[in-house]
Amino acid sequence: MTRKQRRLALIAAAGAVLCFAAGLVLFAMRDTIVFFYGPTEIVEKGVAPGTRMRLGGLVETGSVQRGPGQRVSFAITDGKTAMKVGYDGLLPDLFREGQGVVTEGVFEGAGRFKADSVLAKHDETYMPREVADTLKKQGHWQPGGAGAPAAPAAKP
Repeated sequence: MTRKQRRLALIAAAGAVLCFAAGLVLFAMRDTIVFFYGPTEIVEKGVAPGTRMRLGGLVETGSVQRGPGQRVSFAITDGKTAMKVGYDGLLPDLFREGQGVVTEGVFEGAGRFKADSVLAKHDETYMPREVADTLKKQGHWQPGGAGAPAAPAAKP
């Protein structure tokens, strides 16, 4: 075997090992690559308390309750299931009932979620694609109404 053939064999073996390692990583992360979960998905999957994740959906009308200081509790729904969220901090200016949000934090079990951060949509016509897709799956989507994704701007 020549020097060039040995080098080529070594490079091929290293490439195969790297591909195998990447495959293992992707397989291990298959459930955590999701941008967020809806309340129904969390209940159906039987997520263990203490699991860190993102929860997304619509802020349920009439569920926002302000506590002492910056403490706020509200419910996020996807049309089927609602989940109570506790948050201690400043909410985004555009946060309000009936609007799409994505929260990041820890699932506490028994339908409770402790959020570290709350992200709200930025105007009346935009909704994150993941939130819109979840609402479509749940049959809660209203095309053309509030919460519909923004249409692309027409080119002159």
